[in-house]
Amino acid sequence: MGDSGHSDEFDCREALHRIYHFLDGELTPVRRREIESHLDSCSPCLQMFGFESELRRVVADKCRDAVPDGLRERIAGALHHEHEFSGADAAIEKAFAESTAAGSVHPAAREDA
Repeated sequence: MGDSGHSDEFDCREALHRIYHFLDGELTPVRRREIESHLDSCSPCLQMFGFESELRRVVADKCRDAVPDGLRERIAGALHHEHEFSGADAAIEKAFAESTAAGSVHPAAREDA
């Protein structure tokens, strides 16, 4: 990747491509050791790894901020309203299906009305 004495560009690209998987713990133990070995011998990749790791830590810390109670209540109310509305739609559709199956379609629902 640079002046680290490490000449295999593919290893650098592969290591950098897998940094997120590495940080998320999504790699096999063998792949983790390969990347760790590469990072030990390639300072540019190690610097990039350090940057990405620190960036994730900062983002995670900022995402832990407390949510104001008013916002929680508005979200809960919106979810409750959406749930009730979805239930009402389902009840209307069921009633319509039952009425059309029985042959008693409301005049406003007929195509020729």
